[in-house]
Amino acid sequence: MGTVVQQQPLQLGFIGGALHSAVGYAHFAASMMDNQWNLAAGCFSRDPQRNRQASQAYGVALERTYKHWEEMMNAERGKLDAIAILTPTPLHYEMVTSCLKSGIPVICEKALCTNLAESKEIQALCSEKKGFLAVTYNYSGYPIIRELRQMIKNGTLGQIIHFQAEMPQEGFIRTDAHGNKPVPQAWRLVDGQVPTIHLDLAVHLHQLIFYLTGQIPEMVISDQSSFGWFRNIVDNVTCLCRYSNDLQGQIWFSKSAIGHRNGLRLRIYGSAASAEWYQASPEELLVSFSDGRRQIVDRAASVQEAGKPRYTRFKPGHPSGYVEAFANLYVDIADCLRQFKSAGAWSSEEVFDAHLAINGFQLLEAMVRSSKLHRWETIERGPESILKDATATDSMLKFVLKKIEKNGRIPAGTDINAFNYIDTGFIDSIGLIKFIAEIETEFCIDIPESDISSQAFKTIGGLISIIKNKAARK
Repeated sequence: MGTVVQQQPLQLGFIGGALHSAVGYAHFAASMMDNQWNLAAGCFSRDPQRNRQASQAYGVALERTYKHWEEMMNAERGKLDAIAILTPTPLHYEMVTSCLKSGIPVICEKALCTNLAESKEIQALCSEKKGFLAVTYNYSGYPIIRELRQMIKNGTLGQIIHFQAEMPQEGFIRTDAHGNKPVPQAWRLVDGQVPTIHLDLAVHLHQLIFYLTGQIPEMVISDQSSFGWFRNIVDNVTCLCRYSNDLQGQIWFSKSAIGHRNGLRLRIYGSAASAEWYQASPEELLVSFSDGRRQIVDRAASVQEAGKPRYTRFKPGHPSGYVEAFANLYVDIADCLRQFKSAGAWSSEEVFDAHLAINGFQLLEAMVRSSKLHRWETIERGPESILKDATATDSMLKFVLKKIEKNGRIPAGTDINAFNYIDTGFIDSIGLIKFIAEIETEFCIDIPESDISSQAFKTIGGLISIIKNKAARK
C-alpha cells in the first residue's frame, strides 16, 4: 500500500448510509481504507431492519446503533471525532446545523443543502460556533485530477482560456432488461427551488472547475428540460458560463442521455496546451500541445502529484477507481480535522467547507433564473473569501517553503501538508527563532508559545492553518 502517515484512527459516526443507500457503502469503504477512521457508531436508517443490517455489515456494536439520529448525536457527543451525514440532501440542513450547535465536527455528503439561503446560514453558524465542516466532492480525489491541477499551476497549459465540463447519465430515461422503468428514490422526484439534478450533478462540475482553475462563475445563460420518464422533473441542463479572469465555459449535465452510465468528462483548454479527462478511464489524461504533440499521462509517467506514494496502493497498470479516490479525500479530511483539533483552524487545497457551496448555489440559482427568463444572468459575487483564501494560502505556502528549503529541497513526492519540517531537520532549534520572527513580520501576526509547542506547528499544513487563523483575527 502507499505511504500514509499512520496515526490513531479518528472515531466516526454515520447518519444515514445504510446498505441500500446510494452512497453508504462507498463512504464506509473509503473511510476505512487507509486506517485513518474507525466507524464507531451510527443511525443508518429509520427502518429498524435496515439499521441492524448496516450495523452488522459495518461492524458497529448494537449498543452504539441508534434508532434516531438525534439520540445518537446526544449520546455520542464527546466520544466521536466527527459525524458523516449521508442522508438525502433535503435532510442535510437540519442535521448539519444540529451537529454544529452541539460542537460536533461534520462531514457532509454533497450537496451541502438545497439552496443558497440555507448554505449561508450554515456558514454563519459554523463561523459563530467555530465549528468544523467538510463537504465531500470525491471526484477531485482522483490522482490524475490532482496531477492536472498541478500542471495548470505549473503553467504547462499556459493561460486557461475555456473549458467544457459534462456529466451525462441515463438513469431517468432507460429501462432494465425486462423493459421496466427505473424507480428513483422518492426525494429525487421532487424539484425544489434548485432542481434535484443540479444538487446531484452540477455541484460536482462547479467544484471541479474551481478546483482546477481557481476561478469562479460571473455570468451564465442556461436551458433546462425534461425528456425522461418523469415529465415534471428537470433531467437535462446546458449552459454557457463566463468566469473570472476571462475564462469561458460550457456545462452540460443530464439524466436523460442514453448510453452514459456516468459520462463525467472535463476538457480544459489553455493557450499552450489542452487536457482531457474521462472518468470511465480515470488513470489517463490526454494532453495535446500547440506544436501538435499528444501525450497520455498516467501514474507511471513523469508526474509530480499522481505518483506520490500515498496514491500508490498498487503499482501503475492496476487502475485505482472511484472508491480509492474517495479514500484519498477521507485521508485529507482526517488531516484537516487533526489540524483543527490541534490549532483551532485548518487549511487544505483538497477539502472544502460551506464557502464553496455558497458560490455553487449562486451559480445554480442563476442557472435556474436564466432558464426561466431566457437571458444571461449575472451571478452574485462571493463569497470573495473563496478566491482570497485560495490566493492567501498559496502565498503563505510559497513563503514558508522558501524559508524551509533554504538549505535543501523537500524530497519529490512528499505530502507537503503532512511534512514535519522540524523533526526532519529542515529547521533546527537555532533557525526556528529566526523562522518564527520572519513569519510574524511577513504576515503581521504574533505566534504564542502555545502554538509553537503544538504538534500542528511542526507540519507545514498545520503551520499554514496557524498563520491563517492569526491573520484572520487581525
